[in-house]
Amino acid sequence: MTTTDTQRQHTVYIAQAAVIAAIYTVLTIIAAGFDLASGAIQVRFSEALTVLPFFTPAAIPGLTIGCVISNIVTGCALPDIIFGSLATFLGAIGSYALRRNRYLCSVPPIVSNALIIPFVLSFAYHIPGGIPYFMLTVGAGEVISCLFLGQILLTALLPVRNRIFTQESE
Repeated sequence: MTTTDTQRQHTVYIAQAAVIAAIYTVLTIIAAGFDLASGAIQVRFSEALTVLPFFTPAAIPGLTIGCVISNIVTGCALPDIIFGSLATFLGAIGSYALRRNRYLCSVPPIVSNALIIPFVLSFAYHIPGGIPYFMLTVGAGEVISCLFLGQILLTALLPVRNRIFTQESE
């Protein structure tokens, strides 16, 4: 592999991460318009993108940066910006680790968000309901976003994955 090929791969990686971050942010802002981006009951449409590590490792920084930006622009509390983004990062790493199984790759973001976000809701926002209740509501929202919508997205992208996510020189 030549230096030019390596530079091209690096550029493609950065571009993919940036596009994923931008799409995540836009989808979160749309969900916020419907009051679905945060709170005890949340269904972030952007979380469907958590299947993208199935296709490219560039999705890991893309999803994480997208979550950070989304949490800032939608006015989240600092603990939510930090720990919500951490949940997305851990979920993305887990999805990448399970990328050989199209169905299991949706599970890590569900688990990481269902375990981390309830504490954010309880301690950063002081929303009444309790951590077990939030685990249920956040987990259900993540199942809708990551598993249901995410698998629809994954199925739609499978036929074109080599054109969209290629990192090889042509």
